[in-house]
Amino acid sequence: MTVTTALGTMFDTVLDRAIVPGYSRIGYLLRSRHWDDEPRPGALRGKAVLVTGAGRGLGATTAVRLAELGARVHLVVRSMDKAERTLARIAEAVPSAEAQVEVCDVSDLDQVTEFAAEFRQRVPELHALIHNAGVMPAERATTAQRHETALATHVLGPFVLTRALREPLSAAAPGRVIFVASGGMYPQRLRVDDPEFREGEYNGTTAYARTKRMQVVLTELFAEHIPAADVVVHAMHPGWANTPGVAESMPLFNRIVGPLLRDDEQGADTIVWLTATARVDHSSGQFWHDRATRPTHYVPWTRENAEQRAKLWQLCLDAEAGR
Repeated sequence: MTVTTALGTMFDTVLDRAIVPGYSRIGYLLRSRHWDDEPRPGALRGKAVLVTGAGRGLGATTAVRLAELGARVHLVVRSMDKAERTLARIAEAVPSAEAQVEVCDVSDLDQVTEFAAEFRQRVPELHALIHNAGVMPAERATTAQRHETALATHVLGPFVLTRALREPLSAAAPGRVIFVASGGMYPQRLRVDDPEFREGEYNGTTAYARTKRMQVVLTELFAEHIPAADVVVHAMHPGWANTPGVAESMPLFNRIVGPLLRDDEQGADTIVWLTATARVDHSSGQFWHDRATRPTHYVPWTRENAEQRAKLWQLCLDAEAGR
């Protein structure tokens, strides 16, 4: 490693640990000046990608960017009307793009199972599955299977969908699974003792952060259970992005930090890069931000042990089995 490279790495680490500059548009602008591995034009030509939560925000922008790289984009939304604006954006950016709407509520495990079975018949080879759908409930609510909504949307639904689409993902050799997590997970430990948030006063922001921690651990567990030669699984966080979800669920944060928030393009950049770059073809289970791997813990009291990790996997298996 050269002195220049070492200094650049140290500067990047300082940005990351300082949070405010690293997660904001400042961090993106400073880091992106030194990137030299842009996805090549047409990098995804003819490849199928599936993006959940594609109706707005990071999901919509990701879908447009992937279409620009030549991908056949499948937009997973809860209702057809939620995808209309995304379809229009894709058509404007790439008139010849192939984009298809897939109606499925990823928090409803029965819907996920039915959708995946039908999708496998239509799409025998899937290059990438991007778990972007997210919620930050104002109050505790449950799904049709009686799971807490954030847990079902961020963890259980993606778990079931990933396993159900293992065959078309493996056919891409390797397929890619990307969890869009959050830096908000850092203060949280893995709460397998109360995964459904039944104890204490419910808080949507905390539920969101807890389940984002689960996503990062689940990424590592998938990497242990699925050979990287078949499917690589990664998590990332987009930094502080100015999305509709942030504006609706965290209005005070949005007002205070507003000028520093990233736009959708900046927030979606690493999702697109992980989907299109060859650099991650033989690695799996890592956590990324701004095209670099990041620690999953900064303080010792958030670290989980092997027993807790096993309980998370079993929790997901039980939900998949309807238990």
